[in-house]
Amino acid sequence: MADSIIVDSTGKPFKKAELSNAIASASMTGVRNIWGFGSEANYITPARLGSILRDAAEGNIAAYLTLAEEMEEKDLHYSSVLGTRKRAISGLPIVVEAASDESKDVQIADAVRDMVRMPEFLDARDELLDAIGKGFSVVELNWDTTAKPWRPQNRRVVKQDEWDEEEGYIWRDPRFFTFDKETGRKLRLLDEENSYDGMPLTRYPYRFMVHKPRLKCGLPIRGGLARLVAIGFMCKSYSITDWMAFAEVFGMPLRVGRYGSGATEDDIATLVSAVANIGTDAAAVIPDSMRIDFEQAGNTSGGDVLFKNLAEFWDKQISKAVLGQTASSEGTPGQLGNNEAQDEVRADILESDAKQLDNTINRDLVKAFVDLNFGPQENYPRVIHQIIEPEDIKALVEAIDTLLPYGLQVEESFMRDKLGIPDPAKGAVLLRPVQPQQPPVPQAMNHQHHNCQHCQPLHTARNRESQPDIIDSLGAEALQDWQQQMNPLLEPIRELLDASETAEEFAQGLAEIMEEMDDTALVKALADRLFKSYGIGSAQD
Repeated sequence: MADSIIVDSTGKPFKKAELSNAIASASMTGVRNIWGFGSEANYITPARLGSILRDAAEGNIAAYLTLAEEMEEKDLHYSSVLGTRKRAISGLPIVVEAASDESKDVQIADAVRDMVRMPEFLDARDELLDAIGKGFSVVELNWDTTAKPWRPQNRRVVKQDEWDEEEGYIWRDPRFFTFDKETGRKLRLLDEENSYDGMPLTRYPYRFMVHKPRLKCGLPIRGGLARLVAIGFMCKSYSITDWMAFAEVFGMPLRVGRYGSGATEDDIATLVSAVANIGTDAAAVIPDSMRIDFEQAGNTSGGDVLFKNLAEFWDKQISKAVLGQTASSEGTPGQLGNNEAQDEVRADILESDAKQLDNTINRDLVKAFVDLNFGPQENYPRVIHQIIEPEDIKALVEAIDTLLPYGLQVEESFMRDKLGIPDPAKGAVLLRPVQPQQPPVPQAMNHQHHNCQHCQPLHTARNRESQPDIIDSLGAEALQDWQQQMNPLLEPIRELLDASETAEEFAQGLAEIMEEMDDTALVKALADRLFKSYGIGSAQD
């Protein structure tokens, strides 16, 4: 049976089998050989680093990408802060928003939601974040078309009469790719068919996720953090190397070998060997006519501090470049950095990274998934990494509690979401406010025929309570138009509540809108009722 033909979003046909065949796999003899790259960090010098960065800016990116990878392996601080920035995104919850409330859009969103919940996708999401350091990252999509819906996922296939595991999302070495020579922005796959310019990725529809974060304007290869941190990495490497050499020389006393005037060349050689070995083996054998003296090392005050300060200085610069601040990497015991309220990754950087990653996933994965399973759509669901802003819940609750008696209307679901309280299950035991117990009425006082002289005032008071009270009627009359009286006061508060995003912003704005609140109608109504109640009270007395 002939393989089925599929049309991509541009109208170009391709075969179903092309969704599963590996495209950017490595080979031992081709241009994509993973063992063909040497080391750059081991021989880094200012001249070599300048050459690497210039070549990368001109399109020769292999050496730069090798250095970027080695920097993560060799610099403990850079590896730590870069990992912190990546994990800040990968730790965010993922939500899927349907294109609309129509049943078809909801069905498509549910299918996308099932796909992004799979562990293979979460691993691919983390691999896309490799672009933060290097400037771009590529994940190949290997679709499983054996069951509906088609989606990238791991599966076992028979290869050469043996079971083999094929991944649904495959991270590809960035050195397998190059940028076009014309614009420097379009990524191309190195291939034997064109080993210099590479093949355009548009040749392989629905097969690659390409993440190119916009950390700065310009060419993508110049936008990775590795380029920004490279000079700090080189200078810190020199500082650490010199520091270790300093510790090796000045960390032990100076050894002086002394020999007599009659010593032969062999005797002198024996003494030299003994002086050298005693520094490492702490043991030596020499003739009686020779001796080894240990002298105090020269004045080295401040040498160790110099190298330490240099290394710490470059660590701070790397933290600023990667995290946007240094407090969380300079923390003291009991605090998060120098400020307990400071986050590890600046909030604006985290939000920008998350949005750009969302754009990549929605463009290269969600759209491909929907097109292949449901056909091209006018609007597509969106995968979103949800950033939960910290709020002062106490201030919010107090503000709403204050305004509720004045007619403010707040949905119960809104408060449940803010407090993180789920809706109660059907039949669940619910918490209730404890009602204060009323003291029991003595039996003698409760007897309806008890008419003793001492209890008569009590009966009179109770009879008065059972009759309609003119003051209560006055209060009921006042409540009939309370909304018209309160609206001029509440309207500015409602507008402020709609415009505020956080409880702190709402509380701060309350002080600023006092002049906009018109209390004329309310004061007039209160004065009127107060005058009437005063007159009624005087008449009863």
